[in-house]
Amino acid sequence: MSEDVTRLGRTSDWSGVRAVVAGFGRSGFAAADTLQHLGAQVVVVDEQEPTAMAEQAELMRVLGVELRVGPGSTATLPEPVDLVVVSPGWRPDAPLLRQALDAGVPVWGEVELAWRLRGDDAAPWLVVTGTNGKTTTVQMLEAMLQANGERAIAVGNVGTPVLEAVMDPEPWDALAVELSSFQLYWQSSMSAQAAAVLNLAPDHLDWHAAEPGGADDPMAHYAAAKGKAYEHAQVACVYNVDDPATEHLVEEADVVEGCRAIGFTLGVPAPSMVGLVEDVLADRAFVENRTTSAAELGTLRDLEQALGRAPAPHQVANALAAAALALAHGVPPKAVRDGLRAFRPDAHRIEQVAESGGVTWVDDSKATNTHAALASLRGVEHAVWIAGGLAKGASFDELVEQAHDRMRAVVLIGRDRDVIADALRRHAPDVPVVEVEPGETDLMDRVVDAAASFAQPGDTVLLAPGCASMDQFESYGARGDAFAAAVRRRVHEQ
Repeated sequence: MSEDVTRLGRTSDWSGVRAVVAGFGRSGFAAADTLQHLGAQVVVVDEQEPTAMAEQAELMRVLGVELRVGPGSTATLPEPVDLVVVSPGWRPDAPLLRQALDAGVPVWGEVELAWRLRGDDAAPWLVVTGTNGKTTTVQMLEAMLQANGERAIAVGNVGTPVLEAVMDPEPWDALAVELSSFQLYWQSSMSAQAAAVLNLAPDHLDWHAAEPGGADDPMAHYAAAKGKAYEHAQVACVYNVDDPATEHLVEEADVVEGCRAIGFTLGVPAPSMVGLVEDVLADRAFVENRTTSAAELGTLRDLEQALGRAPAPHQVANALAAAALALAHGVPPKAVRDGLRAFRPDAHRIEQVAESGGVTWVDDSKATNTHAALASLRGVEHAVWIAGGLAKGASFDELVEQAHDRMRAVVLIGRDRDVIADALRRHAPDVPVVEVEPGETDLMDRVVDAAASFAQPGDTVLLAPGCASMDQFESYGARGDAFAAAVRRRVHEQ
């Protein structure tokens, strides 16, 4: 190809571009479909047969997209190639990606492709990343934008691919974009209207250790990927006052002149912050006289009505971060409040499944790392904690040190349950621990029975695994569903 592929955009001639799409999940399908629509010659590679997306695979073949799937199909970079678009989750040391980079072939993520294909008068991006709370925050933000009468949608890691929204023939007014460190790693051009890094805690360190030089300090590489959300930000970089590492990322970012640093805090906000004044969510960042006054954005009661229970501290923090992004976009305080009232959380996020005999059963299967599990434990007084799965290289020592006094007992499952058991032996030797191994009978029925044997009136049985689910379940949702079903069977039998 004669033209530099990095200069191509939505209205360019892509007919000579030879593109490889690595991975055929939802974002991979969106990339392949878009590139084919633009006229590129597309090859899709994936180690797995696309059984879950058989119709999409057949459509690709009908449209002339070449699919190379099955074991061994990703070992070698198809040639000739001008561009590789990689799906989230592909490790940086994947042979196909290393071959592309060594050959000087650009490697973009779906997010980078989406940004480059934005049309004239494209919707601004309001970006959310962090270790925990991303999905809740973008959905709160979506509700605030919609309460302001805007055509807005939550996209990215939350479900709908960013590229799908960008290519929508009916334009959006704003996009609330959730991005993982995987997605941010492969992007370089994005310029968000405003961006937030909610928090930083060890997660996906095995993935970031696979970066060039990442093995020496994977946490630093993970943080650097998160910090790319702030690069070229236009109006506001929103950081967590209680997590100085997020403010440091703001200080290191190369932003558009005039972009402001806006903090969110669970304490009383200083100027250029949003925070809490007693039970009121307050803005001292976007009001005219922020040195002497504040604007009310809503109350804890508004959040309680939306959530169906008193909000945990991290849920309040998520609401404040979403409010800061919405205000940076120009949403007035009334729409922020109305959005909070209209918000409804997704399943498996601190979702009460049942209450029986004074014991509350809560599904927080979405807590797939230690930071999220600790936040969940902090929201209850006494818990029978159900944990375990794939630890992803994380340590549980800090979690156990900080939350052991809330643990009535612990029920462990999954491949890496020994990691948690070891931390409990070191820091909470008096807390009873039961390990439930795979067996012939339903796993979650045995887990629920074990938890019930320890639970006392006033306790919460809390599924907050602190681990990924794929060792025993298809997804965290499937894990939560199995837990909820087992709880209902037990409650019904009582």
